[in-house]
Formats: sequence, C-alpha cells, structure tokens
Amino acid sequence: MSGFRFPVGRLPDEALLSGLATGDPELAVAFVRRFQHRVFGVAMTVIGDQQIAEDIAQQTFERAWRHAQVYDSRRGSVTTWLTTIAHNLAIDAVRARRTEPVAPEDLDALVGAVTETPERWALADEASSQLRAAVARLPRGQARALVMAGIYGMTAQQIADLEQIPLGTAKTRIRAAMAKLRTTLGSPNRGDHVQ
Repeated sequence: MSGFRFPVGRLPDEALLSGLATGDPELAVAFVRRFQHRVFGVAMTVIGDQQIAEDIAQQTFERAWRHAQVYDSRRGSVTTWLTTIAHNLAIDAVRARRTEPVAPEDLDALVGAVTETPERWALADEASSQLRAAVARLPRGQARALVMAGIYGMTAQQIADLEQIPLGTAKTRIRAAMAKLRTTLGSPNRGDHVQ
C-alpha cells in the first residue's frame, strides 16, 4: 500500500454505512459521530425525555448496523433512512409508555413542535422541512387530528372522543389533512399518477 488514505470525515454517507456493516471500527465511529446529533434530535423531538432519547439513538445505530445491507439509495439518502429508523423507534416508545390520551391543551404545543421545532437541524433534509411547512398551513383542527393519528397512532374514534367531536368529523379531518399534504407534497416520481 502506498500509505495514502482518504480522510474518513470526507467519505460519503454510503461508504460509512458500508464500513459500519462490515464492522470497520474506524468507519463505524465516523458514522455514529456524523449522525449522532441528528438521530438524538429526532428522538428527543418525538419523545421529550433525554434518557429515553439516548436509548433510542443507541437502538437506531444498532438497527442500522444490523440492517445496513438492506439500505437502498434509490429509496432515499442515508440520512433519511437513519432518521426514519429513529423516528419510528421514538413513536413506538411513545405508544408503549402512553397509557392515557394527550390533553387537548398539550396538542397545540405538539403541533408547534412538529412545525416549528428548534431542533429543525435534526430533520434538516428538504422533505421534512416541506412537511413541517405543509402541516403548519393546515387548519388547526386538521393539524391536531393528523398529529394525533400520525405521531401518537390514535384511531379516529380516540380522536373523536378526545376532541369531543363526531366520529365522522374526526375521520374527515384526518382525510382532509392527508389529501392537502398529498397535494402540497405530491411528487410525480413517487408512483402517484394523480393529476
């Protein structure tokens, strides 16, 4: 070997992920360092508890290590893939520990956290910025229903009970919010042939 080595910090994300998968300790450490703040930020934004967010961040990197071979760059960047893992783990943790519904007065703060979070850099990719902006433009009732269904996994019936509205209204709010998001965020290359 010539002794020349490309600086690890300048390697592409995909190369670091490959190094993580193969067990290269230097590349694995570089991978974790590159994404640790972003992954923790996602977990903290969703869960709101530092200790649990740290656990979720660790679980995210463990899952990335175990499933690195299934990563497909055609479906999104390494950042998007990793933050999706963190987000899903955080939502699972919220669902597991939440025994009672969110108080209605807390939902406005939650909608604000989804739309105007100071941890914006944690979800800095373009798609998440567009999603936050689109959710912020929704009517408040629709945004609340969407957050309850999408983040907390509540059913339409649970949303109706919590918001003290008819079941049909809850379903309509969720459908209307999703339709507006599809229209706002729709992309012709996603396979949606809606015109």
